[in-house]
Amino acid sequence: MTGDRRSASLPERMRKRADFLAARRGEKRRGRLFLLEVFDRGDNDAPRLGLTVTKKAGNAVIRNLIRRRLKEAVRTHAADDMARGKDYVIVGRREIAAIPFDQLKSELSRRMRGTAPDGKQP
Repeated sequence: MTGDRRSASLPERMRKRADFLAARRGEKRRGRLFLLEVFDRGDNDAPRLGLTVTKKAGNAVIRNLIRRRLKEAVRTHAADDMARGKDYVIVGRREIAAIPFDQLKSELSRRMRGTAPDGKQP
């Protein structure tokens, strides 16, 4: 397949609660599908990714589906759009479970780059 970025890998995962709380102080990029919190750590290390889905999104099966779709969208499409020295926390919403995967990939990539739907900076 031409243009397929399957060889991409996930960025380093955030696992500590303190890292997630620190990301809350960063820039918030709100959308219909998810909230993206971007925190500039002030270094030049590789970007880190944190995923969270609240119980409000559904039961464990739905939450895990949302997490799996987000991880795959980042791995195959949006990892290249992540900037060095930044932490990204994605708070997934229920709508992610129902939308086409291509739409999720493009929305995630656009939010990672920090552009508005018309291509301008928000």
